[in-house]
Amino acid sequence: MTGVIAEKSHLYYARITELSLLVMAIIALFVNFFVFESLIVPGNAAATVENLLANDLLFRFGIAGFIIVLLLDVVVSWSLYILLRQVNKNLALLAALFRLAYTAIFAAALFNFISVLQLIRGEMYSAALETSQLQVQVMLMVDAFNNGWLVGLIFIGFHLLLIGYLVFKSKFMPRIIGIVVMLAGLGYLIDNFAQVLLSNYADYEIIFLLIVAVPGVIGELALALWLLFKGKEIPEIIPLKPSLEGGVS
Repeated sequence: MTGVIAEKSHLYYARITELSLLVMAIIALFVNFFVFESLIVPGNAAATVENLLANDLLFRFGIAGFIIVLLLDVVVSWSLYILLRQVNKNLALLAALFRLAYTAIFAAALFNFISVLQLIRGEMYSAALETSQLQVQVMLMVDAFNNGWLVGLIFIGFHLLLIGYLVFKSKFMPRIIGIVVMLAGLGYLIDNFAQVLLSNYADYEIIFLLIVAVPGVIGELALALWLLFKGKEIPEIIPLKPSLEGGVS
């Protein structure tokens, strides 16, 4: 009976992880490329505000989609920690904390988009600001969102480096997945530090995008699919040791 319970336990966390990763990927792709890429025109405040006013509901759906992604990020932080703590508990915890830090930073950045809604729909603001001033304020908030996300993705880079290392060191997951996930983490760090350090980042943006996108998509998709089809190969979750007081440590 104990073996059956343990098997259900690790499969349960594997399923939670892979489903969360897949749902996050689908929502993020929709929100980024179908919603915000179509509404926000870089360097053109007038066109951006016009798009937002004409597609208010779509913009709200985009914000709601990102909120769902944030909630799933918390779930993935927890479930990956449970699955990988048997490899190295301290590193698994540190990886979870890095992802939670990213989630908090991204949530703070997302407040800017909510403020954009208030700015373009609030009669008080539209009455107090001239059209050009309102447009500039909207673009400042969009830039603030992007800057916050940039900082958050640095934390995701460290998270993926640790997760990839734990997968690589585990004896129950393919090492190649760990290597690709570590490369994805390194790609995030290179790209986002480059945005901070290089004044001519735009000249190399395509190259940096490929550095992030290729290992990032392959690594997280490979991890999710392995958990989906091979999650039963994960050994029994090691229970936390009981403390002298009768609790758990």
